[in-house]
Amino acid sequence: MSTEPLSLDIERIDLPLRRPFRISGYVFEVTPVVVVTARRGAHSGRGEAAGVYYLNDTPDAAAATLHGFARTMPQDLSRASLQALLPPGAARNALDCALWELEARERGLSVCSLAGLPPARPVITTVTLGADAPEVMADGAREYDFAKALKLKLTGETAVDAERLRAVRAARPDVWLGVDGNQGFNPATLDPLLPVLLECGVQLLEQPFKRGREAEHDGLTLPLPVAADESCQHLGEMAAMVGRFDVVNIKLDKCGGLTEGLAMARRAQELGLKVMVGNMTGTSLSVGPAFVLGQLCDIVDLDGPLFLANDPPPTVTYSDGLVDCPPSVWGA
Repeated sequence: MSTEPLSLDIERIDLPLRRPFRISGYVFEVTPVVVVTARRGAHSGRGEAAGVYYLNDTPDAAAATLHGFARTMPQDLSRASLQALLPPGAARNALDCALWELEARERGLSVCSLAGLPPARPVITTVTLGADAPEVMADGAREYDFAKALKLKLTGETAVDAERLRAVRAARPDVWLGVDGNQGFNPATLDPLLPVLLECGVQLLEQPFKRGREAEHDGLTLPLPVAADESCQHLGEMAAMVGRFDVVNIKLDKCGGLTEGLAMARRAQELGLKVMVGNMTGTSLSVGPAFVLGQLCDIVDLDGPLFLANDPPPTVTYSDGLVDCPPSVWGA
């Protein structure tokens, strides 16, 4: 590692969306992010984070944390030492990812190589349809004609959710289909929707119940795999998912970066859980580290840049149902 001083550039950016995006309890029109560039000598590395909106982990708060951290950070800061210096969340995510790319460039390696992984390959990704009128969601399903996998945002409104499912399935009978409840259900409202999920061939139910109410899964026998998203934020919460969930959705903004994300994927496999990688809405820069993690995952949900009015180049590519993120975008 270079002995030259480490410095951080921290920038807050607002990213307008192509159109409003609705999930259970929220409508988004702009995605704010924080971008960190870590510099040492002739080399630099970048990381982008959007935070965790439902925990009030905002990019503004992350930027303030990072400005304070930069004034006192150790000059021998590493990815490993960072884990004890900042908690999980957006600030650590942006800086951790920047340190990965910085070290890869200093050593003349790709991040995949640095992580002990083979060269990254394109992977099938889901494309998400925000909760909307059934006919609007059906139109969206047809618009993403390249997609081989779709994920529907539901709201817990049982009757309209059923209409949404049937409309999308009629529009795209060919695709793998998952749904995301974003904590909008309870056992009573989910139960009448289960036959429709089966009728429409849904293969994944993500986070139906609220975080903190994981015990509502106890004793339930659901006829399809269930994924934890909001219920599992970081490595310390992994073991509690066993017996209640089948899949863990790892997001780098939640867990605080690629370092912990890789550790979570390996721990999930040890626990017998399947692994999913997701992302908050952000540019292709935010997808790069998650794409590396996606090489270890059973399900990949990396469609964030598709919702932006403008994704600055270089960008990831979406084709034939696959997402590809060359090292030129991030990681080399």
